Amino acid sequence: MKAFVTGASGFLGGRLVQMLVERGVEVTLLARPGSVLSHLEGLPIHVAQGDLSDPLTLQAAVTDASHIFHCAACSTDWAPPAAYLQANVLGVRNLLAAARHASGLERFVHVSTTDIYGYPLTPCSEDSPFVDSGLPYNQTKGLGEQAVWDAHRQHALPITILRPATIFGPRGKDFTLEVATLLRQRLMATIDGGRAPGGFTYVDHVVQAMLSAAHSGAAIGQAYNISDGTGASWNDYLSLFAAKLHVPRPWINLSFPTAMAAARLFETPHRMLKLPGRPLLTRHAVYLLGRNQEFPIAKAQRDLKFKPELSFEEGVERAAAWLREGTWPDHQAKQSRVKK
Repeated sequence: MKAFVTGASGFLGGRLVQMLVERGVEVTLLARPGSVLSHLEGLPIHVAQGDLSDPLTLQAAVTDASHIFHCAACSTDWAPPAAYLQANVLGVRNLLAAARHASGLERFVHVSTTDIYGYPLTPCSEDSPFVDSGLPYNQTKGLGEQAVWDAHRQHALPITILRPATIFGPRGKDFTLEVATLLRQRLMATIDGGRAPGGFTYVDHVVQAMLSAAHSGAAIGQAYNISDGTGASWNDYLSLFAAKLHVPRPWINLSFPTAMAAARLFETPHRMLKLPGRPLLTRHAVYLLGRNQEFPIAKAQRDLKFKPELSFEEGVERAAAWLREGTWPDHQAKQSRVKK
């Protein structure tokens, strides 16, 4: 197996590379010059310098790949529209075009998201269509996924799509480091008491699903929701995480309508005046915190033999331990120096 991985400098892609190497897989990763790859230091990997906007670099890099794992994305809840378009749509199209020149390609595993369903009131199965919610992450991830389907239907590219929900764990940014920072700053809010299930998914479990998908014949041309299936709510997660970090639980609570109105209010000046940073609250965040994210995983359990091994409590402990061991204080110190 010769694997090509995008997004290796990030959270999920980085953990994928580590676990591939542990299994003796030959790995080539795509990285821009200057990318931070310290988490992969010492590993026997090949680095192809470039990015998803360069079709010729991509074609050369994937020529010998038997498996392509596409993890790279603009996944933040606030970024310039062009950043979402370039990473989540145009970059996907470029990689798919390059993949068609990989003569020995056995599988193209594309990491999508349950956000493509448009944040429904009731979690849906994989046969539900892409729903444009009007948010750039949802829109562009949906369009990127459509490009993957087109490549499968028009060019018989052997694709499998995974749609993880809320990924957390060591090195996680959004749902680990940022949530921890907001908890310590007493700025983390819950929506409707935090009762919505979060669809929490420990990072290693997503990687295990990706590896299973890469080798399952039944997974070609299929999409799979991925979560740990614990049913844990945001209140469960935040309470346990706060306890592990020895910080207070959230005290701010908003109703869903109030939170959505506030998010629209906060977003407006940032959008119109192009203010730096991100709004205090975004519609994307409100949907994630206030809508049920526990999408059904029966299909993955059947086809991929998907069975998360780590308990919810142990996953949260590992995420907290990563922060306690120095990452979080270092981050806070850097932030303090910048503010001065």
